[in-house]
Amino acid sequence: MRAGPHLWLALLGGVVALTVFLAWRFPDALAAGGGGGRLVYLVALLALVSAGIMGMRRIRLGPALRNAAIWVAIGLVALLAYSFRDEFRFVTDRLTGELLPHAAQQTGARELQVRRGADGHFHLEARVDGVPVRFLVDTGASDVTISPTDARRLGLDPAGLAYTRFYATANGGVRGAPVRLAEVAVGPLRLTDVPATVNEAEMAGSLLGMGFLDRLRGYEVRGDTLVLRW
Repeated sequence: MRAGPHLWLALLGGVVALTVFLAWRFPDALAAGGGGGRLVYLVALLALVSAGIMGMRRIRLGPALRNAAIWVAIGLVALLAYSFRDEFRFVTDRLTGELLPHAAQQTGARELQVRRGADGHFHLEARVDGVPVRFLVDTGASDVTISPTDARRLGLDPAGLAYTRFYATANGGVRGAPVRLAEVAVGPLRLTDVPATVNEAEMAGSLLGMGFLDRLRGYEVRGDTLVLRW
């Protein structure tokens, strides 16, 4: 079945009539945010596309309608995704928290949440001077403690540091070298000039201790969630 110019003119006329009716029925929607200008633009674009379609010699109506239906469906899905963007973001954040518990999720203007890991501890990925570092949140550690491996990734040479601090741990005494971190960032949370210690002995990972937590407005554990506020 082929669509003649009269059919396309009728379709175009119907769309224009529908547009005029909506403009008359909902004038406030067009007045807000320059809606009238957008309406004129869309109608002109529709007329241009329709003129191009009518200029084609042979048009199959079936495939054209099928393609139009596909584009309409895509537009509706996009509209629904935009309309429910806040709900989708909540679902996305929840899935991210379950699959990547070390990835902090922003739950307020100045609030982050971290899910408890499978080992029962809270792990947190931060960017230290622009370098991603995985930390174990440890309220029993007085300082932010950097492992020798992470220190090298941050551009520090553990062999050239002065280990002037002594710490008593469950595994015995260890020494640490004091350093200053220009910035420790967890998403929108950013602390500058953070004191830290590079551990002399190798560690399983770096520790995010009270040297970081004490500079926050507050923190608490809610079940399997660690809440950070700044």
